[in-house]
Amino acid sequence: RYLAGLNQKIDDHEKVTIQGELGTGIFVNAASVIMRLGVATTILVGASLILSGQIDFMLLFLFLLVITRVYAPFDQSLALIAELFVSQVSADRMNEIYNTPTAEGVERFQPKGHDIVFDHVGFAYDKKKVLDGVNFTAREGEVTALVGPSGSGKSTCARLAARLWDVTEGTIRVGGLDISTVDPEALLTDYSMVFQDVVLFDDTVMENIRLGKRGATDEEVRAAAEAANCGEFIRRLPQGYDTPIGENGAKLSGGERQRISIARALLKNAPIVLLDEATASLDVENETKVQGALSRLLAGKTVLVIAHRMRTVAGADHIVVLENGHVAEQGTPAELMERGGLYRRMVELQSESARWKLNGTEA
Repeated sequence: RYLAGLNQKIDDHEKVTIQGELGTGIFVNAASVIMRLGVATTILVGASLILSGQIDFMLLFLFLLVITRVYAPFDQSLALIAELFVSQVSADRMNEIYNTPTAEGVERFQPKGHDIVFDHVGFAYDKKKVLDGVNFTAREGEVTALVGPSGSGKSTCARLAARLWDVTEGTIRVGGLDISTVDPEALLTDYSMVFQDVVLFDDTVMENIRLGKRGATDEEVRAAAEAANCGEFIRRLPQGYDTPIGENGAKLSGGERQRISIARALLKNAPIVLLDEATASLDVENETKVQGALSRLLAGKTVLVIAHRMRTVAGADHIVVLENGHVAEQGTPAELMERGGLYRRMVELQSESARWKLNGTEA
């Protein structure tokens, strides 16, 4: 599947390149032909003037010598036009990087607690508004869940909370401190993150998990792996914890890669945990085991969970329902079920879907 997507992108790039080369080639060669017509015209007119006795051959030769010298620089310039177009694209990309503001701030992060407060937060990406006037609080010691339809802004909120991006409007505070005033490296020392896109390195299982906590002992790594339900599949690997897993975990399944990422977050044991679809690649049995491990090991932390499965967040302390970049409703699961709003509709739709699949299997 991944190679099919890569092949498609390569084919698309090849088509665009051919179209660009063809368009530029037609323009350059057409201009060159037109200029060559000037030489032919000069010869014809000069020959006509010689026959009529108005000029001599030496004057015609002089004109031919001059126009050939004049056309040569134009020929070279036309040949370089294509390179100039390609260079302009690269220059625009470099300027975009140079013009991106650097996230800076104080290098000491000492908040009073770890409540995460979104205060009228707005965010625009490529001039498209993704969030507008978002207000909610993820309290320390509680699990706050962000739910809503795809594209409602859930993952954007998680990335803004860790200052992977900066808000365009409003403020995000952690423990009373505006995170836009804190250096990102100092801020992220208090964060553990498990996102949909797992990043693993071409190293052993042990070292990939140890990235969560520099200097962690082998025993601590194994304990975190067991808590994240990694122990069973790690023991099946040829060299156990010392098995190289390939670039970005190529030798592991999607669920195994995600569980290693969860183990890394558990090992770090940071006071703030961001989970974006952390159990999306797990089957029901493994998801239940990991949820049990998370509920035990994340006690007392500020936990921000993003999930599409409503049963995943049924035990959350506070639920924020996002729709089209706005907070549609928020409260406890019981309160939201009583209101009969978007959250209840999502729960009922997923319950009906689960019953339909079950009935279809039984049939």
